[in-house]
Amino acid sequence: MTKKYLESERIYLRPFKKEDFQTIHDALLNPEFRKLTGTQTYLSMEKIENAYESFKNDRSRLDFVIALKETDEAIGDLALNELDHLNNNGNVRIALYKEEHYGKGLGPEALNLVLEYGFEVLNLYRIGLNVYEYNARAIKSYEKLGFVKEGVLRSELLFNGTYYDNYMMSVLRHEYNNIRK
Repeated sequence: MTKKYLESERIYLRPFKKEDFQTIHDALLNPEFRKLTGTQTYLSMEKIENAYESFKNDRSRLDFVIALKETDEAIGDLALNELDHLNNNGNVRIALYKEEHYGKGLGPEALNLVLEYGFEVLNLYRIGLNVYEYNARAIKSYEKLGFVKEGVLRSELLFNGTYYDNYMMSVLRHEYNNIRK
């Protein structure tokens, strides 16, 4: 029986299983996925597995697999990390593994689950994220969820010989609640 932590209409969030590491490894072989995530180095299966095993013991983060309800297929992952309960803020990152899942609203659906959990259960006030300037689809999705651009790390990423800006965005609890109404 699969543990489902958070559910929406089409997806659910669950903990990582050992077989998910192969899916992540396969996604990292896709040049488009690497560009969207800013991943430039090769990660072996061992490095991926070690990273996710260490995340389990890190109290400043929650990591989830995004799975389709209809098929139980793992289509991505997300993390609510950098949790700072003293200042009631955190950070989120998300990745969908295959292009066939892009542009269908699955990412925002998963993010919405985590934002609701972060604001309502963890009592966070601010949730931030970073996104590269060329990821217009993601930026548009984030803005629909209430995120606003608050800064730019200029030319922070050198990818395939070109420098790209890294946008810092965030949403505050009341902004998110206003969007949901």
